[in-house]
Amino acid sequence: MFEIIIWKTGGAMKKIKVLHNVLAANDQVADTLRKELKKRSITLINVMGSPGSGKTSLIEKSIKELPERHFAVIEGDIETSLDAEKMSSLNVETFQINTGPFGGDCHLEASWVKSAVDSMSLKGVDLVFIENIGNLVCPAEFDTGAHINVVILSTPEGEDKPLKYPLMFRKSDVLVISKMDLVPHLNVNIETIIKNARGINPEILVFPLSTKTNEGVDKWVEYLRRV
Repeated sequence: MFEIIIWKTGGAMKKIKVLHNVLAANDQVADTLRKELKKRSITLINVMGSPGSGKTSLIEKSIKELPERHFAVIEGDIETSLDAEKMSSLNVETFQINTGPFGGDCHLEASWVKSAVDSMSLKGVDLVFIENIGNLVCPAEFDTGAHINVVILSTPEGEDKPLKYPLMFRKSDVLVISKMDLVPHLNVNIETIIKNARGINPEILVFPLSTKTNEGVDKWVEYLRRV
């Protein structure tokens, strides 16, 4: 991958192409982790989305609705362990990653996820959720080693987010449209959201749902049963 650097000298613009492959090491770790977990029959699901989009609620709902599956959770936040504490209350093995002490990165990297996996027992676990840091940009740039990437877009965020943040939707296998119970109170068209997302990624699976009213949750849960 090449990065073009532009600067101004004496009023003239100059361009230099520089070999820039900072993601190569991350991708190598991610690929190794993905293969290791597959051998152990563990599916790793990376959940991404804006702050407040409903990532924690979706993971909580999934755990409660699938008692036959055995879960673990890796929580990513810049600061605090509030979400990890919620997961622990469900008797689910949980590992917290805080990026604040290391500069407050707005994404999780594969090496951090692998360290979490290596530190957990994962005894009997067959499905691990990563709750990535709330952001529609940075998390899409770093492969975490997940087998499935999920982006959550809440209805109040509007129809244009797939167009404004195309990489996130291009990298995701699944789009969950959350907070469907709010649609009657919003000027939002769900079909337009889906159209915009599939304009970026024609293969993306879409699950409109509400963890509050349970609308659409059954289809999401059935999907998880098959992974």
